[in-house]
Amino acid sequence: MKVSFSILGLSALVLVSLAMSGAPRPAAVAAADAPEVKIDNFSFTPATITVPVGTTVRWTNRDDIPHNVVSNDKSFKSKPLDTDESFSFTFSKAGTYDYFCSIHPKMTGKVVVQ
Repeated sequence: MKVSFSILGLSALVLVSLAMSGAPRPAAVAAADAPEVKIDNFSFTPATITVPVGTTVRWTNRDDIPHNVVSNDKSFKSKPLDTDESFSFTFSKAGTYDYFCSIHPKMTGKVVVQ
């Protein structure tokens, strides 16, 4: 018996085999793995974070009073965040994004997107 496969048929067979084998597949970064900036003791930590284009950064308030996150260029703004609340933003363009807490304007930070 002679078996022949077309290129398309062979490609489909390989994909099905990989899916069934449990071979690792590329995956998006899970939200839990997103770079995080902690808000605590009236500061953003780290004060400057560098990420690739397309990255979602999460800010989490660990302080016992509300804070927010507002970019200087108005490209993102969170609501006031109570203790343990988070805000996330996905950076789709390269650049430097300076931000601050509008409730406590001396609190500043920076996201560098490459």
